[in-house]
Amino acid sequence: MSLTNENLLIQRLTDATTRDSAFRELMTMYKERLYWHIRKIVIKHDDADDALQNTFIKVFKSIHNFKGDSKLYSWLYRIATNEAINQLNKNAKFLQITSEEYQQTTINNLKADSYFDGDEIQLKLQKAIATLPQKQQLVFNMKYFDDIKYKEMSEILETSEGALKASYHIAVKKIESILKGH
Repeated sequence: MSLTNENLLIQRLTDATTRDSAFRELMTMYKERLYWHIRKIVIKHDDADDALQNTFIKVFKSIHNFKGDSKLYSWLYRIATNEAINQLNKNAKFLQITSEEYQQTTINNLKADSYFDGDEIQLKLQKAIATLPQKQQLVFNMKYFDDIKYKEMSEILETSEGALKASYHIAVKKIESILKGH
């Protein structure tokens, strides 16, 4: 989206008379990308749906706080990332386990998930990704699957580009090692 179009959309989102139609347009533009971003974090379809809904509720309630320091989609991704992590933590707390244990359990049950249509290789990759610390998982997923540039990722995750590059490099090495069976 060009900067002019983005500024126009933000203007429409903050104007009470055009807010609803602009918000529907925003959802149409970003819901699928945000869903898959969230899904890679929470793994389960129902959790991704919940986190996506919470993301859009938060965006609707706080669009007037958007300062334009980053691109709109970077801001949306940051909110979606936080909502996905909140969803993971909420589920883990409910089961009285750590979010890492919860995610590992979810990955182990992925084959039984009717919304997962991946093959054995994708399942192995998801299991390998789940062994990474949360920050490395986020960086790997955003770079490998979503092809998000480090500059944009740094806005989303509020971390330096150098730290992100290092995290990605370490994540790739760990995943390669796991997939090779070392």
